[in-house]
Amino acid sequence: MTKDTPMPAQTHLFLCLKDNFGVLVHDSETGATAAIDAPEAAPVEAALKATGWQLTDILVTHHHNDHTAGIAALKRHHHCRVTAPRGEAARIPDVDTTVAEGDSVKVGALSARVIETPGHTSGHISYWFEQDKLAFVGDTLFSVGCGRILEGNAEMMWQSLLKIRNLPADTHVFCGHEYTAANVHFALTIEPKNLALRSRAEEVVRLIEQKRPTIPTTIQQEKSFNPFLRADLHSVAAGIGMEDSNAASVFATIRVRKDKF
Repeated sequence: MTKDTPMPAQTHLFLCLKDNFGVLVHDSETGATAAIDAPEAAPVEAALKATGWQLTDILVTHHHNDHTAGIAALKRHHHCRVTAPRGEAARIPDVDTTVAEGDSVKVGALSARVIETPGHTSGHISYWFEQDKLAFVGDTLFSVGCGRILEGNAEMMWQSLLKIRNLPADTHVFCGHEYTAANVHFALTIEPKNLALRSRAEEVVRLIEQKRPTIPTTIQQEKSFNPFLRADLHSVAAGIGMEDSNAASVFATIRVRKDKF
């Protein structure tokens, strides 16, 4: 490796609370480490101890308490920098820096681009580390699913999902919760003949039996079996009897069905 070749980012995934994912992103070159959200402090501290990494940053995706409850304790202990979405900073503790669409965030030598992905909350953002092929999407996109629309509307959420779908196919996606098994059960009601989805269903059973996480996933994989990213495809529209409807309407109907599933 030449002197000018950047060192790759390292990630460490772990569970918080009941079904939240915590993730550390580590810059091998400078030693900087970011936590993506902070659902609770203790599992983040345990992950830092396990890896030997030092927390320098917390990158917040949205204001919900199950993503922010650990921030205050972690900041007191590590004096780390807290970066949060500009539109939600007033509802997030101990924010140092606010960011919006197109801004860059540095974690040591690593660089992420901020993508505004509202819908689940009004100011939700995602972090895309283009060079490292990593995307941290919070509660906007889940494997084989997407977040509930709590503060936005269906059109807003659909546009946010399109932004994520348009990332490079080999981007590794980290989401905020382990919801994949339930999402698979629902998705099979929309596209029961989707071979990629059926294969994913089998894989998820194996992973859960082995007590392994079902993420990260990739953009390419999600495009093949996630009905919420496929609302503009005939097979999905036909699966709910909406062949003549536009994609946003199909998406909205699927989201309502999932809410009641």
